[in-house]
Amino acid sequence: MQFEKPDRRIAPEPISATAPTPPRTPLFGILLKLASTLVFTAMIACVKAASVTVPTGEVMFARAFLGLVPVLVYLAFRGELSQAFKTQRLGGHFLRSSVGVTSMALWFSCLALIPLPEALAIGYASPLVTVVFAALFLGETVRIYRWSAVLVGFIGILIILAPRLSLGALAGAGTNETIGALAALGSAFTAAAAMVLIRRLITTESTPSIVVYFSLIASGFSLLTLPWGWVVPNAWEAWMLILSGLLGGVGQILMTESYRHADASTIATFDYSGMIWGLLVGYLLFAETAETSVLIGTAIVIAAGLFIIWRERRIGLAQPKAGKHTPPAL
Repeated sequence: MQFEKPDRRIAPEPISATAPTPPRTPLFGILLKLASTLVFTAMIACVKAASVTVPTGEVMFARAFLGLVPVLVYLAFRGELSQAFKTQRLGGHFLRSSVGVTSMALWFSCLALIPLPEALAIGYASPLVTVVFAALFLGETVRIYRWSAVLVGFIGILIILAPRLSLGALAGAGTNETIGALAALGSAFTAAAAMVLIRRLITTESTPSIVVYFSLIASGFSLLTLPWGWVVPNAWEAWMLILSGLLGGVGQILMTESYRHADASTIATFDYSGMIWGLLVGYLLFAETAETSVLIGTAIVIAAGLFIIWRERRIGLAQPKAGKHTPPAL
């Protein structure tokens, strides 16, 4: 669900509708956030392992449907299960889920074609694109500082993509890798579009309903791919599929709990720890190493993203003084 990208790319929505409590144990919140990025990376590793032989639609179904199990248990424990099925905008859920499923399909496809660190690095374009989409479609005020950061971030993305868009790659020497890189970029753009749709939904919908309806609709969309050749997984593949779903749900729970112990601006900076886990998992499990261009481009993208988070935090601190209706001053 771009809820997959340490989704990222777009960070998964916290699954509780309850407002986070004032920060009391921020260090514990940070540890929970780091744990969630590690669990999401493990989920992505399972998806990558399964995607070698299992069709993308089948992997998506396992991730979406089985991911509901820990989420529903968590909501039941918190007494919020009834909120998960209440909705005033079923059509809005369908539109958001359609875009999210497209992002998920592109993301899972790219994992089978390019190294994990490269896929994660390209996925970090999503927060940058979200800034652009928020300005275009939500009317959010974005001024010179954030536009400059977005521009710098896209330069970093171009550096990452450059080897995949070379004449040799386009001529056929690395066609699959080029397709994989473009799929990762397409996933980042559609994940950003899904985030914009989520921002519209939260005006009337609870977060549990957004998460649960996405999982149900995504499962339905995935089942439509059944005639195109699902396979009977062997024991290893079955475990990878089961773990991908359960780990995705557990990752959402850990992320949600992290927001109960620390403010969002503190937590957001640790999204990028997913790149560290990705480098380690890619090397240890798949013998993948990041090229120099990927490392340089990633550093630029992360720097741009951290700058945007810093600016938003400053604006958040200044807004109470400026007044309720004052637009962000960037």
